Amino acid sequence: MATFGLKRSSGLDFRDRANTQLDQHPDLSNSYSNGATQPGHLQRNKTERRRLQGLQRINSNDGVRPATPFEPVTWKEKWDAWMINEGGKRLFFFVYIFLHILVAAFGFMNYQLRDNSVTARAIFGITFPIARTAALVLHVDVIFILLPVCRNFISMLRRTPLNDIIPFDKNITFHKAVGWSIFWWSNVHTAAHMVNFTKLALVDPSAVGAGQKIVAFLEANFLTGPGATGWVMMVALYVMVWYAMEKRRRANFERFWYSHHLFVVFFVLWQFHGMFCMIKPDRPPYCSYNNIGVFWRYWLVGGVIWIYERILREIRSRHRTYISKVIQHPSKVMELQIKKEKTTTRAGQYVFLCCPEVSYFQWHPFTLTSAPEEDYISLHVRIVGDFTEALAKAVGCDFDGASEKGEKDLGGKVVPPPINRVLPRVMVDGPFGSASEDFLNYETVLLVGAGIGVTPFASILKSIWYRMNNFNHSKPTRLSKVYFTWVIRDFGAAEWFHSLLHAIEEQDTQNRIEINIYLTAKIKDDDMNNIIVQDVGAEKDAITSLRAPTHFGRPNWDRVFSSISEKHPETDVGVFFCGPSVLSKQLHQTSNKYSHPKGTRFFFGKENF
Repeated sequence: MATFGLKRSSGLDFRDRANTQLDQHPDLSNSYSNGATQPGHLQRNKTERRRLQGLQRINSNDGVRPATPFEPVTWKEKWDAWMINEGGKRLFFFVYIFLHILVAAFGFMNYQLRDNSVTARAIFGITFPIARTAALVLHVDVIFILLPVCRNFISMLRRTPLNDIIPFDKNITFHKAVGWSIFWWSNVHTAAHMVNFTKLALVDPSAVGAGQKIVAFLEANFLTGPGATGWVMMVALYVMVWYAMEKRRRANFERFWYSHHLFVVFFVLWQFHGMFCMIKPDRPPYCSYNNIGVFWRYWLVGGVIWIYERILREIRSRHRTYISKVIQHPSKVMELQIKKEKTTTRAGQYVFLCCPEVSYFQWHPFTLTSAPEEDYISLHVRIVGDFTEALAKAVGCDFDGASEKGEKDLGGKVVPPPINRVLPRVMVDGPFGSASEDFLNYETVLLVGAGIGVTPFASILKSIWYRMNNFNHSKPTRLSKVYFTWVIRDFGAAEWFHSLLHAIEEQDTQNRIEINIYLTAKIKDDDMNNIIVQDVGAEKDAITSLRAPTHFGRPNWDRVFSSISEKHPETDVGVFFCGPSVLSKQLHQTSNKYSHPKGTRFFFGKENF
């Protein structure tokens, strides 16, 4: 037995061999001494070895070292590594902060030293230049606050060289940063003027006693133009900030949506707030058009673009748009196939959907799951909130009835249109660009979806499939390899995606799209035993019916990234992710960890709406 064991490969040997055909894999060798036949357990594992994907095989060839994380030594190497994923975004935000510092510094010097504000400084002291400086910084913030939410404008700029400089994928993050800056400087401005009003009441000659001084202070706050408009602005600002916080926004999106439109009140009152000329300069012109009511000048560029976007949304909503098909998938997922004229899409984009029958004012973002090569746009909507539940009911879906009947249909069921009435009207705004749209810029991409976060990659995988096979007159692609990884707790959570994976795997004869599926939920012992029995010796996976085997547990990202580095040296690899922030952070860190400025570089991108 000892001699026999030395003359054959181990049944647990997963080593790759150079120039070895799949049928001649070392684990599947048929040569044995003394005419021995291949053991049964190896024969059973034969198809499983054949299905094992390249990224999951342990590369243990003698003399071949696996790729290791890049550890920069010199400042030049650290700078080059930092610039791959972090540099552009951080430098852009640094420029924004530096602009604030310059405006605040020079503004404070101007108001502290200008010779026509001597009286104001004598009455109010240091709080006068503080209040005016805060107001100046607020006017600078107004330039930027609306631009990040002008999605058509950003989608257009994404296709220009500015995409390599400005992090358009972080537009909502930048919008939040500018919003918090407005909130902070508004409080500074208000606090400084509270001190100014106190000092003004103390030197008021008509206010003799303490009671009269308090009345003078309250009159300055609520009966003067600047005071009254200022307090209404602050109330509107606090309401917007309160409902825009992450926890409250996710708990009740409608309150966030409606309260956020108080910015119209905030902006209109801002224009009037500075026109009352309460604190006059020492010499005329006391209140010229050059120094009062200048809000419109700062707001003009962003405001005009925003108004254009709102008009464009209304025009788009008038385009002929209708739902051509509704498919009810298991696990409370609804597919809407929509026909819309004058609409050109790109893989990885998203749209805003409005159903007037549910709410005329609510627009919700959904990722496109259809490819540009198809003659319709499709959305897969998971029924998890008030809007999606109302939308599903309006189009005729009955998930509650299906669950009561215990239906276990793993495929989609076309929903017949409601009797005696047509399907509700929908309005579609978009499409808009996203991080995943840049997948065509790379020769190798790693697509990672978590749970229902797989929806952006439905469109991308379809488009890649069309392009690689030259279907539907699709354009060619420079992509040579696509690694698709799906991390999911329960494989039944997105059955609608199965058919797409099956179609891609059947047509992908050159193995240019590699599929890896990971199940993270704990499986019962009985279920696990059944899976093992059915999987051993099978040509396809027992759970997914794909050739690609299902992995249990979370991915070993170090192995995945090191394997990609080995297989694609000196290549720019696009890493695109959609899912929870915890996994996003892990992928981002691993992309930085294995990026080599002169070798394989991993460019990370995450979906943001």
